[in-house]
Amino acid sequence: MAKVYISIGSNIDRERQIIAGVDSLKAKFGEIELSSVYECEPVGFVGDYFYNLVAMVNTNATPAEIGQFLKDVEKDLGRVDFTKKFSARKMDLDILLYDDLVIDYPVQLPRDEIPKNAYVLQPLAEIAGELLHPILKQSYAALWQQYNKSTQILRKVPFTWPTN
Repeated sequence: MAKVYISIGSNIDRERQIIAGVDSLKAKFGEIELSSVYECEPVGFVGDYFYNLVAMVNTNATPAEIGQFLKDVEKDLGRVDFTKKFSARKMDLDILLYDDLVIDYPVQLPRDEIPKNAYVLQPLAEIAGELLHPILKQSYAALWQQYNKSTQILRKVPFTWPTN
């Protein structure tokens, strides 16, 4: 089974969308590991602040199958525009890592934004700090330690998950 790390983000109806996104991942993959939830300002546009976190799942699904599943979840949760890179999002789900796989198609792995964006790197370092980036050959904890934290400010938010 592959260990897959998925970023989750929303800045529209954030709490409900994050819960629905995580519920969709649990329904598909079973038990998952979650980072804390972080709030950050949008990158590349002016808008409402995002909630972001990272989930780890174990799966036999291929990167293409996971990518299609994540796009379907985004659509189911109300995302309509997939063309704008920097825009408000009801739900944004992206595969960050699939074991140590390095590919550009059908998805880019590892996702190039990992060392560039605090809202991805900090939650990833929280749950996978000891893992090495397959290209940079540094741990995610070390990458987070080296990150210029004045460029993007994150705030851990007390998030209450519903009990089922």
